[in-house]
Order: sequence, then structure tokens, then C-alpha cells
Amino acid sequence: MTIMLSVSQLSKVYEGGFTALKDIDLDIRRGEIFALLGPNGAGKTTLISIICGLVNASAGKVTVGGHDIVDDYRAARSLIGLVPQELTTDAFETVFSAVSFSRGLFGKAPDAAYIEKVLRSLSLWDKRNNKIMTLSGGMKRRLLIAKALSHEPRMLFLDEPTAGVDVELRRDMWNLVRGLREDGVTILLTTHYIEEAEEMADRIGVIRKGEIILVENKATLMHKLGKKQLTVHLQAPIDTVPESLAAYALERGEDGHALTYTYDTEREEPGIAELLRDLTAAGVAFKDVNTQQSSLEDIFVSLVKK
Repeated sequence: MTIMLSVSQLSKVYEGGFTALKDIDLDIRRGEIFALLGPNGAGKTTLISIICGLVNASAGKVTVGGHDIVDDYRAARSLIGLVPQELTTDAFETVFSAVSFSRGLFGKAPDAAYIEKVLRSLSLWDKRNNKIMTLSGGMKRRLLIAKALSHEPRMLFLDEPTAGVDVELRRDMWNLVRGLREDGVTILLTTHYIEEAEEMADRIGVIRKGEIILVENKATLMHKLGKKQLTVHLQAPIDTVPESLAAYALERGEDGHALTYTYDTEREEPGIAELLRDLTAAGVAFKDVNTQQSSLEDIFVSLVKK
């Protein structure tokens, strides 16, 4: 598969000595949605800022669509659309003129039909003649996306695109992103909403303290690192887990009314039937059981802690 973004041995050290990024290696495939997850201060925004030409790297190389971001800056930047975290827009411009101006900055010829298409896709067409200062926060967030798409980029960076927006708008943006991928646009997404990555991403990368600690297909990641839990609800509370059940490493609920068994999703025989048989043999009567699969959030928290 064709590589759209290639990052090699990228580092960023600020004047005070703080290392924001350390030897980052990352390839993103054309037409995929890649979610980059990490806690605050992990280096997500710094990485995007370097790729988009807003911050200079201390070392390393980045190419976008085969164009070096330093040696062939114009060609590389023309392929990139950036939706930043901050809502920075000219308050007195109209929506239509702001998006049209952004298109012109990249040397693109005026195209009212294309601008209309973008604004309609973001439910902004009815606001096209409104001044930006009159828009709600959610509408301003949509406008940032429209400006990023104005010059028809082939790679879109979404840096916390749904921060502070309502659930309905978040769903609308998810649908827009899926539509862009269908058109062949490559998307790198950073988010604090883990369900966003779980919903949309093809692959997931985790960054911690300026280093990429994992890159994996979403389904593979959840299969390899996910856990299942079987919770057994007891007919009567118990004070301690019987010695005969020690091999299952059961966790007793605070009130003693439940026992939890954690097992690997990759394991073909998790031993549930044996556990239930041994519970009965130990005289522990139960009335109900239920299972729960680890979410991407559980996996992410576990990775970052490690």
C-alpha cells in the first residue's frame, strides 16, 4: 500500500532542553484513518505542527506524498489540510469569504461550486453570508474544517477536532471524516475521546513522553491486548475466596456478592465451564453470570501506565 506520510527519526528539543519528541518513526498509508492517542504533553500537537511546517524539527525527516516538508515545502504543504485545536478565525469575515480566501492562499483558482459543496457537507451553507463572530462554537469548529478542506488536500490533520462540541456535532464530523476517506483522503486524528478512535480509526498509535510506544491495527490491538471478564453473581456473600479456586485468581467484590474472573481473549479455552464446576464443588452458589470485553479506553490507560 502507498505511504502518504513518512516520518523518520524525528526529534524536537526546545531551547530550554525539554525533549518534546524523540526519534519518531511513523508511516501512514494513503486513504487510512490513523488515530494518535496520548495524554496531555505527550507530543501529539508538536508532531503535527512539525509536519505542517509550523514548528522546526531538531532532527529527522518528513515527507508527505513523497515531498520533503523542508526541501519541497510548497508541494508538501499543498497536500495538507490542518484543523487546529484553537478557534482562531477573523471575526468580521463572512463564512463564504473566509473559506474562499483560504483556498486562494494555496494558489487555487476560485471555485464557488466546490466551496458550496464543502459548506453544505458541514451544514454551513445556510450560514455562508454570516459573519464569523455570530457563529456558535460548534459552527466555528465546522468552519475550521471547511477552511482546511478549501484547497482540496489529500492529507487532513485533525487535532482534537471535537473538543468542546456536543454529541450530535461529533457524530456529524465522524460521518464527514468517513466520507473524506472514501474520497481517498488520508486522515491523522488526535483525540481525547477514546470512543472516537474506536469508532473511526483503521490503525492506532500511542505516544507517551515524546515516543511512539505502539502502532497497531485497531482490531488486532484489541484482540491482542483486550481482556474479557466473567462476573459471577453469588446467591450469598462470601468473606474469602476458597483455596480450591486459587488457580483462577478471582477478584472478590467489595460486598462479597460477586467474583470476577479475568482471562485472555486469545485463549481458546478460558476455563469458564471448569470455573463454574469448581465453584459448585466448593459450595459457592451463584445466581447469574455476565461477561465484559475490554474497551479501547481500558487498553489505552493500561499502555500509558506501563
